[in-house]
Amino acid sequence: MGSRVSLLILFLVLCHGVAVTMGRFWRTEVEEGPPRPDKLFLMLKSKRVAKTDAGEMRVLESYGGRISERRLHIGFITMEPRSLFIPQYLDSTLIIFVRSGEAKVGFIYKDKLAQRHLKMGDVYQIPAGSAFYVVNIKEAQKLHIICSIDPSESLGVDVFQSFYIGGGAHPASVLSGFEPEILETAFNASGAELRKLFTRQHEGPIVHVGDSHATSIWTKFLQLKEEEKLQHLREMVQQEEEEEAGDEEEEQQTSWSWRKLLESVFGDEINKNTREKVTRKSPHSCNLYDRKPDFKNSYGWSVAVDGSHYSPLKSSGVGIYHVNLSAGSMMAPHVNPRATEYGIVLKGSGRIQIVFPNGSNAMDTHIKEGDVFFIPRYFAFCQIASRSEPLEFFGFTTSAQRNRPQFLVGATSLMRTMVGPELAAAFGVSEETMRRVANAQHEAVILPTPWAARAHRKKEEVVVDATPKLTRNEMIMGF
Repeated sequence: MGSRVSLLILFLVLCHGVAVTMGRFWRTEVEEGPPRPDKLFLMLKSKRVAKTDAGEMRVLESYGGRISERRLHIGFITMEPRSLFIPQYLDSTLIIFVRSGEAKVGFIYKDKLAQRHLKMGDVYQIPAGSAFYVVNIKEAQKLHIICSIDPSESLGVDVFQSFYIGGGAHPASVLSGFEPEILETAFNASGAELRKLFTRQHEGPIVHVGDSHATSIWTKFLQLKEEEKLQHLREMVQQEEEEEAGDEEEEQQTSWSWRKLLESVFGDEINKNTREKVTRKSPHSCNLYDRKPDFKNSYGWSVAVDGSHYSPLKSSGVGIYHVNLSAGSMMAPHVNPRATEYGIVLKGSGRIQIVFPNGSNAMDTHIKEGDVFFIPRYFAFCQIASRSEPLEFFGFTTSAQRNRPQFLVGATSLMRTMVGPELAAAFGVSEETMRRVANAQHEAVILPTPWAARAHRKKEEVVVDATPKLTRNEMIMGF
């Protein structure tokens, strides 16, 4: 009887442990439940954080949990021509990638306003707590941005928290929470003027600044006469000019930062009336499309950017990669030993398979343009382009160091490097068999599937009468 009771208690303890582990694993809301098995590592939890007539931002939230050592949310920003994402700061670091269009990004860097003109393919980092804005400078083209959102420094209230510097009724400026007498003293302005300042904006966080949307408060400001613009800005920075000598350093830095943001958004006229000039110096951007591939063969190419290539990544601890697989090609099964990988399909379609540590299938699913996936650190996986079109994907890794992915199969793989009596014994085959199988694949990293191999041979035969070289690959891969 006692042994049965002991077994029952042990069983209950094990059940409780499994329940707790699974709860920590997913860390999702109970009403949502875990992802479907065939979508286990796809990011499906989407949240729209901003939407106006001028644009929107939505975020795919990382599931997190014990299996992912570091979470990254993925954001998508779309802005209409001549629009502004108003000045704000966040509790999370952003790394933005310009998918299409052109933008002007300004943010406070070392107590000065840094500005960058970004074009398609550019990557740029905006640190947590740095006030910034984004402007779509094109007259007739939308701006599309993909960004990583690092919540490691966040308040944990939401996927991230915005603190708007500019604003009014909607969104509210963070300054509007102070009592009127405090603001009147801080601005050295009347209550009537401040009420106008903090109540007129009601168009949301993304606003039009073009001539075709004259209802925008920002557009109206730009349409003011020169002397009216200057007068309005002088009132906002007057306290600093009068009390500069008596300010403490920290207060001085905050005041200067506020003024420089206003200078950049509203024009250069204010520079004539202040001693400090807006600086154009800032950390450089990095363009993915200008970089030569780190690896390239007949079946595709890949590019990786880490902290040694783009120094701002060192502080964020995030890396970037970009891969293009030709139709029917496959990224060989491999492992990321240093980082979790987050990927966004930019073009085309294909398939991704991820396996559990015990060798069982974790996810094998179709992916298409716009899908977002993640692969936990150490998990083996591969991506395959569809037969009819290439597969292009881009993404972020949770390490700014060189990732050094370990390929399990192929000409430069772990299997090839470790071949010998020990590996043969592990598989329970002769060393001769082990060497024959390990050496059968002549390509590395990006491999041809049977249909890609046949297409590649036909292309070569058009150019020159060549003997097919990939027959053995077709037999080994068994597709």
